[in-house]
Order: sequence, then C-alpha cells, then structure tokens
Amino acid sequence: MEKEKIHPIQKFMDNIWLLLALGLAIPILSYTMWGIIELMNIPQGTLP
Repeated sequence: MEKEKIHPIQKFMDNIWLLLALGLAIPILSYTMWGIIELMNIPQGTLP
C-alpha cells in the first residue's frame, strides 16, 4: 500500500495551533507597527 503524499499547504492548514498563533501574531504586530508609525508622525507639542 502506498502512503498518500500530503501537500505542504495542507499540512500547514491542518495545524490548528500554528493557525491560532499566526491569527494572533499578525494583527498584534501590524497594529503595533501602525501605532508606532502614527506616534512618530505626530508633531511635537509646544509648552505654554
């Protein structure tokens, strides 16, 4: 009996923990970078 070859993308999609980690990491990293860029673009406030 031949063992059926599983495509690498299918192995990736079957790993629920990896998908969970990526589903959390990608938004956290992207919004963090977006926030840092926004903070760097805010003009410096002047004191009275």
